[in-house]
Amino acid sequence: MSKQNTSWFTAPGFFRGILYQSAGLLLGMGFVTLVRWLLQVPAWKAEPAWVFGAFLGVIGFMVGVGAFTDWFRWAKGESTPDHHDWDPNIPRWVRYFRFTLDHKVIGIQYFVTSVLLLGIAGTFALIFRTELAAAGLQVVELNMFNTLIGLHGMVMIAAILLGVAAMANYLVPLLIGASDMAFPRLNAFAFWINVPGAIWVVSSLFLGGFDTGWTAYPPLSARAPLGMQLFFLGVYFIGFSSILGSLNIIVTTIRMRAPGMTFFRMPIFVFAALATAIIGLTATQLIGLSFQMVMFQRLFGMGFFDPDKGGNVILFQHLFWFYSHPAVYVFILPGLGIISELLPPFVRKPLFGYKWIAVSSLAIALVGFFVWAHHMFTSGMEEYLRVPFMYSTMLVAVPTGIKFFSWVGTLWRGKISFPTPMLFTLGAITIFLLGGLTGPPNATVATDLHLHDTYWIVGHFHATMFGGFVFPFFAAVYYWYPKVTGRMYSEKLGKLHFWLMLPAFYLQSLGQMRVGLLGMRRRIADYDPALNFDFTQLLITIAGFVIFISVLVALYNLWRSLKHGPQAGPNPWNSRSPEWLLPTPIPEHNYADHPFQVVGEPYDYGLEGSVYVEMTHHKDNHHA
Repeated sequence: MSKQNTSWFTAPGFFRGILYQSAGLLLGMGFVTLVRWLLQVPAWKAEPAWVFGAFLGVIGFMVGVGAFTDWFRWAKGESTPDHHDWDPNIPRWVRYFRFTLDHKVIGIQYFVTSVLLLGIAGTFALIFRTELAAAGLQVVELNMFNTLIGLHGMVMIAAILLGVAAMANYLVPLLIGASDMAFPRLNAFAFWINVPGAIWVVSSLFLGGFDTGWTAYPPLSARAPLGMQLFFLGVYFIGFSSILGSLNIIVTTIRMRAPGMTFFRMPIFVFAALATAIIGLTATQLIGLSFQMVMFQRLFGMGFFDPDKGGNVILFQHLFWFYSHPAVYVFILPGLGIISELLPPFVRKPLFGYKWIAVSSLAIALVGFFVWAHHMFTSGMEEYLRVPFMYSTMLVAVPTGIKFFSWVGTLWRGKISFPTPMLFTLGAITIFLLGGLTGPPNATVATDLHLHDTYWIVGHFHATMFGGFVFPFFAAVYYWYPKVTGRMYSEKLGKLHFWLMLPAFYLQSLGQMRVGLLGMRRRIADYDPALNFDFTQLLITIAGFVIFISVLVALYNLWRSLKHGPQAGPNPWNSRSPEWLLPTPIPEHNYADHPFQVVGEPYDYGLEGSVYVEMTHHKDNHHA
């Protein structure tokens, strides 16, 4: 084996990327310092040096990881293969630390990074939850508390975005019969740029932090410590990844479906991923723009949000929420698609109202662009805008309600089985219902004026995220785990994970809503013991630790089952979906040697003689 193959630090990959990122940081800092010295101003100024250095650090990481290698070769007139050959002398797990073009490897990369960020964000939450378990300041000082609560929010959002990308990257090409994503290099680029972005977001903790919460409203963010700028820059690049990934999903879905797969024969998860990608492509620029404007206000003295210079802080909120509320649907639409995808195999019935569910995902994406200002009822914006935004927010309940009616109709009189994926699917429905029912009071102006910025909102938001993403995410992981690994997970540990997480989450979310109704404000480190919040806050904290432990159980289950899990059959769930007809492990080019065409409906479970796809393999026909 060559020296190049045995050295991770010299081979294109994660470790080389980190090395180049560090070099880019130092180069950028040195350049800014030199320019300031030549201009005969104080040579060292931390903020511009760090910002420009961090920007060059991201570029350095992408060069080091190999993201530009093929494009550089094209610029020189050289050709490159669609997929890079893998050296058989190198262990296959090493490829997950390298720039690779296989959408399945990229999906796993997204998944592992998402779980890592979930763990970091969850750890931040446990620290400040420990502080809130009793009145008084015992654990962290105020600035650290504010930084942790802000980082918990944004790192968790980044983790969810990466989790959504993991599901979409891995599943969409397999579900529609494509060999890969439409733009494999852009796909890999979109993943890897998250890594330096996430590093800079977390690094803000060590550069003074920030006291703004995850929303980073000016004027607080305009005068927060240096960590604020690293936060802005990191989120900017994570958002850039979301835009590129969304473009890839849209093109792949429109252009690469198998023969016979019309739009209304697509798996419902693909509809959800498409609706999500439309939001990600068209709205993400707004949060990047809002953060960039604050960055420039701090660096160059621009007055975008400074009233003394003709700026307006309300403008930031409009820009921020125009993305950040549709972003909620980026988080939950794939999860709702997973629910609709998993119910029929475990109920053995057709999906009730398939076309309505498909269209409802697109309707949620569309209406989601007209509701952003319900976050701003108390902000001082023009009063005449309140009522139309209240009605548009209520309107979102209609396509969401369609999904609930469909799920109930699908469950009705079905032959239901309850393996771990189905338990998480049912748990997702009940928790998302809690999030949905607690939403209208926030959308109604009269009640929102009292509920805004209380722990009621925290409880509502967590119910929406756990029901719309976390529970469906774990349902998807358990469901497709046999296909990804060729082995079954432990049902005993999977159900232990579920029965720890479900009641703990209900206790946490309902407890947050209770103290919110009693007047507990969000992002507050201390509270008056006379308010009698202590016991409920202690229960919320205990529930948070139980949720964390349940996730550790899940990770142990998945890790242990990689080697010790029983061999999975070719189709353990008796699914009609085409990916289960592929061999395990799935070939690098998916269906290149296993083409199929769609001849029926995707969810006609239990209907005698119904066929969804006909797959040709070695001149034999196989049906699903």
